[in-house]
Amino acid sequence: MKTEILYGYHAVYEALRAGRRTFHEVYIGKQKSNKRIEHIRLTANRKKLPVKELSPAKLQAITGNPSHQGIAASVTSYPLADVGDILESVSSDGRLPFLLILDHIVDPHNLGALIRTALCAGADGVIVPKDRSAYPSPAVCKISCGALEHMFVAQVNNVVRCVNSLKEHDVWIVGLDPKAPQSIYAAPLKGALGLVIGGEEKGLRPLLRKTCDFLISIPQRATLGSLNASVAGAIAMYESYRQRWVDEQLS
Repeated sequence: MKTEILYGYHAVYEALRAGRRTFHEVYIGKQKSNKRIEHIRLTANRKKLPVKELSPAKLQAITGNPSHQGIAASVTSYPLADVGDILESVSSDGRLPFLLILDHIVDPHNLGALIRTALCAGADGVIVPKDRSAYPSPAVCKISCGALEHMFVAQVNNVVRCVNSLKEHDVWIVGLDPKAPQSIYAAPLKGALGLVIGGEEKGLRPLLRKTCDFLISIPQRATLGSLNASVAGAIAMYESYRQRWVDEQLS
């Protein structure tokens, strides 16, 4: 199985906590110690994982990033999920699925931020295309503050085909489009839902836009252009969370 290097405190710690990857070694920078790093050292020792101390130069060399925070780990690659398995898991819990569908989000910062918000807003999974999309890489894991380790991410060959398959499972597909006349605050965003966020440059592709059951937009006072993809996605996800939360309080 492919090996990769996680780096950054939250990425390494959350991967240890989630237990979805196999750890080969944990690396700690020499002369770099604080409570958080010692916490990881103790956790690794408890799990009987080898811990090595590396020079700052060596740590930067193996991570390829100066923002490693003095901690890294050699682990198996991120365990991608299957869309069908996600739906089955949600169904077995007696819940309705809430999925985030990302169409050509290529910036790792946007993908990491969206995954972090998806986890906090109660999404059951994130769907991304195999091509022309950021991959759930170590950089994305760090940007998500380790949220990636607790989120199911599925890669699909064709987003439109996946959306049509979700419709067959009675999932409503809602696309976020700045030109849509219906506001997110007037739209039903609960129940079985797939929220589609388009790419950074062009938004939703025409065929995917047509495939959505309906489109929604985020009201703006300033005409400064559309919101950043991760910000817009966060607003829409939390409006869905709010509607679900209200229902839970009334039930």
